Amino acid sequence: EGADGAQSPARRPNVVVILADDLGPGELGCYGQTRILTPHIDSIAARGVRFTDGYSGAPVCAPSRCALLTGRHTGHAAVRDNWEAGGWGPDEPEGQLPLPAEEVTLAERLDALGYRTGGFGKWGRGGPGTEGAPERQGFDHFHGYLCQRVAHNYFPTHLWRNGERVEIPGAEWFSAHQKLEEPLDGPAAYAARFGGPTASYAPQRIADEMLSWLDEAAASDDPFFLYYASVIPHLALQVPDAYVERYPQDWDAEPYLGQRGYLPHPSPRRAYAAMITYLADQVGRVLALLEERGELENTLVLFTSDNGATYVGGVDTAFFASHDGRRGHKGQVWEGGVRVPVLAMWPGRIPAGSTSAHVVSGGDVTATALEAVGA
Repeated sequence: EGADGAQSPARRPNVVVILADDLGPGELGCYGQTRILTPHIDSIAARGVRFTDGYSGAPVCAPSRCALLTGRHTGHAAVRDNWEAGGWGPDEPEGQLPLPAEEVTLAERLDALGYRTGGFGKWGRGGPGTEGAPERQGFDHFHGYLCQRVAHNYFPTHLWRNGERVEIPGAEWFSAHQKLEEPLDGPAAYAARFGGPTASYAPQRIADEMLSWLDEAAASDDPFFLYYASVIPHLALQVPDAYVERYPQDWDAEPYLGQRGYLPHPSPRRAYAAMITYLADQVGRVLALLEERGELENTLVLFTSDNGATYVGGVDTAFFASHDGRRGHKGQVWEGGVRVPVLAMWPGRIPAGSTSAHVVSGGDVTATALEAVGA
């Protein structure tokens, strides 16, 4: 209450949007997956609603993310393909087609309402210094990859924070697209050639900074908007060994040598499942912090993917039933390319354990979030 006894206006609800990268609906336990462990993502469905007919904004990364953050479908969106600003070398220009300054993002709309706005993970809507960079599109704080090509390697030489390049100590550049003629001598040899220390694992560095930002935001008097655009499970197959060891060794009779793009790995099925479980654990960290800070009941949590599962790089979508039996894959407009998981949780507002056949898409996120906060 105020000093005059009048009731203080209720704080607007928080918004958390979690966007997986190339995750098919069939790869989550709440959609019937039996091999990959995804308990923390499944908990969103258990405490909220699971949409059976969810779609992405597009079948590839950049236009899908444009649709999600602007609320414009690809007939009106400014970004409609993965246009690239440079090539694959370490000194090439970074970024994709910049989102024009006149486009208004969900972050800009919520920033205008007094929200703290944090973006973490993969951007893909404008390289360093462009009008499409996240710090010029409504985000108070951003940490992660600006460029989708650089994000093909989870052990990069650098990330970006608020327009500044952040070097990763001890990291050396290596191509995220290599092939082997013969298998290497054991997992350690693969890790030495195509990996690095866990402390240099970019998804971990990004998630740790995200949790620090979220803890500070949740402790403040301001509502907050968290946009967690995970780089996982997009390739390459790179994940800490501890996660690989959670899965049976007999899944992989042969190593992946890089013949279908990206990086080789001694246990491709185990590694792919491990990456998704790693993502699920980071989602669990977000939910646990919200609960610990007493913010869960005042937070709309949305989880989805930017497009369907991929078809290259050692990923065995048949083994995991990634597309839930539907035709096509990432990059195609068949169901397999655009059908994605969509989950929403808001305790006390969304009935727990519910399902909906309402047709939804990534392009609905902006309008849905704005309506939820009363904008």
